[in-house]
Amino acid sequence: MGHMGLPARTELNNIGPINVGWQNVVDHGSVASMKIALATAALFFATPAFAQHGSTYVSNVFKDGPKGAKIHIASGFTCPDRIGRYILDAVGESDLETGSDFCSYYALDGVYGTVTLTPLKGDYKPIQSLHSAFVEQEGMGGKEVNEKTVTLGPKGKALQVYTRTFETAQLETLHYRITFTGADIGHWVVETTVEYAEPRDDDVKQAFLDWVYGAALKEIAGK
Repeated sequence: MGHMGLPARTELNNIGPINVGWQNVVDHGSVASMKIALATAALFFATPAFAQHGSTYVSNVFKDGPKGAKIHIASGFTCPDRIGRYILDAVGESDLETGSDFCSYYALDGVYGTVTLTPLKGDYKPIQSLHSAFVEQEGMGGKEVNEKTVTLGPKGKALQVYTRTFETAQLETLHYRITFTGADIGHWVVETTVEYAEPRDDDVKQAFLDWVYGAALKEIAGK
């Protein structure tokens, strides 16, 4: 499958079924419980596979780094054990045809992030590269809410990064969204997928993206 949709794994540790609250709805007939159940179910089915599994580090494209980090051998990009609130969840090969590899992260409250590294071949066209992921989101009922180019990374060395965001569900004041980003750095394409609730997780999402592209500029810009 496409490199920004469902990353491939050699091994997965399932954390078990997610309770979407149907028992509460049946027993009490609560309107509030029904709303929570429906929104939670919609969010569950809209999220990529990596959001539903525990940690795994089975990979021959990454090597061990300091303090639990995993280093991408080909590019030199380091996936640390933690990025702020995010905890490293898995690393591996994402798409053998394109040579894409990934490292994925999770945080509390349904916040997830994935970094995908792909060798650059010709001019990078983010819309074309991420097209299959966009089609997948739309097919699952996701609604595009914005598309823009943003500035990410450290001051003085910031990078222009393409982004497109879809809304997958809404619960009260929270808007559950998934943002895709992409930019070419050196001889590599760095793309991310971030799942979060807006406005609750806006700062967490922004910190993740700033760190990823800042690190990419530092570690793989010359490779």
